Amino acid sequence: MSKIEMKTPLVEMDGDEMTRIIWKMIKDILINPYVNLKSEYYDLGLVHRNETDDKVTFESAEATKKYGVAVKCATITPNAARMPEYNLKEMWKSPNGTIRAILDGTVFRTPILVKGITPFIPTWTKPITIARHAYGDVYKNTEMQVQKGAKCELVCTDENGIETRQLIHQFDDTSGIIQGLHNTDKSIASFARSCFNFAFDMKKDLWFATKDTISKKYDHRFKDIFAEIFEKEYKEKFEKAGIEYFYTLIDDAVARVIRSEGGYIWACKNYDGDVMSDMVATAYGSLAMMTSVLVSPEGVYEYEAAHGTVQRHYYKHLKGEETSTNSVATLFAWTGALRKRGELDNTPDLCKFADNLEKATIQTIEEGVMTGDLYLLSTLENKKKVNTEEFLLAVNERLQKLM
Repeated sequence: MSKIEMKTPLVEMDGDEMTRIIWKMIKDILINPYVNLKSEYYDLGLVHRNETDDKVTFESAEATKKYGVAVKCATITPNAARMPEYNLKEMWKSPNGTIRAILDGTVFRTPILVKGITPFIPTWTKPITIARHAYGDVYKNTEMQVQKGAKCELVCTDENGIETRQLIHQFDDTSGIIQGLHNTDKSIASFARSCFNFAFDMKKDLWFATKDTISKKYDHRFKDIFAEIFEKEYKEKFEKAGIEYFYTLIDDAVARVIRSEGGYIWACKNYDGDVMSDMVATAYGSLAMMTSVLVSPEGVYEYEAAHGTVQRHYYKHLKGEETSTNSVATLFAWTGALRKRGELDNTPDLCKFADNLEKATIQTIEEGVMTGDLYLLSTLENKKKVNTEEFLLAVNERLQKLM
């Protein structure tokens, strides 16, 4: 069988530890035999980021803007323990954070549902997609410890040098802490448009929630910008598509989500999305069964797994021990990127290949062949635990029958 041809390259961002091992396995076993892969390769492994003073991360993001589609392996965001381990020049920032800031994108995370793995919330029969704003708030904060007796104020100096001051707190009786957060109208508007566009493309309802009753300026600004853009640009589109935009308070949203059957997109501010995406992933079964795509308002897409680099399995791998690492989310990052590349380039064979690879993956698990994490969760009677490579080979057996 001749290989499927690609018209335009996609950006390939390699990563770290066990996911880097899986990355090569996926390419060797499931992609290169079927696709004449065109990719512009960037090594975002921590070793190479350190060698390039992290320039490679910025270069990969700019390439993503150029080509429109990227697929990214999980990467290490170093902490103090990683400094001596990798002989780092400095504690480099999160590659995901850097890429999100450059693309001004919104992260959409969706669970992959399979028979035999029942969500911890029994009513969740459809996937819930979390849309996480990827700029500002606590992730771009300024904070400090303050001593007893300090007076802390919020000070804003406008372009004419005129100051506006508001008291934060007078620390008369005790020392304490303060924190300053910010966001921009531009980023919030980009977040809103990315959410509305994604909801329209997926033909799913969109929920958005903040705490505007308490945060009457900060959170209320999010609410107002979403409402203004929806009314002007998307209301008619949504009505024709038969989908709804729904706003509520974050605590009410949580209560509604728990009682729901799923099947919608839940837009959250940065911190809320960080927390809720892990909660949703765990409730559906596993972070390793969670897709993640960063979408910019200009229509740039970057696909990745929602989980980390699986450090514990990597150390086992280095010792020559067998691992049973779940590769599904990383595999679906590849299928998502290949499908989007096919859609943008009008290459239906590439889209069909991505669909078939996903079908083969789901079929493998539902026929009882799975890695250790899913083996512990699955209620299937005739199930078999396999190692990392054996799972991908089992997927390939089924893929060959679909091609």
